[in-house]
Amino acid sequence: MAGGEGGREIYVEFVGRGAYVKATAIDGATGLEASVVGPATAPRAALSAAAVRKLDYVRKQKGGT
Repeated sequence: MAGGEGGREIYVEFVGRGAYVKATAIDGATGLEASVVGPATAPRAALSAAAVRKLDYVRKQKGGT
């Protein structure tokens, strides 16, 4: 998926465990990852957006662009 800050390629992976699902956003260029956990009933688009926002935050904290 193209998205995130600067138009970088970002992959989003979903892993379900019972009533919860973990969404992990991965920066294709750097391999940097950020994960969020939410209810399995939450829309995947919402979990994906939250994971990408968190990835952007982590990237800024690490001094990356």
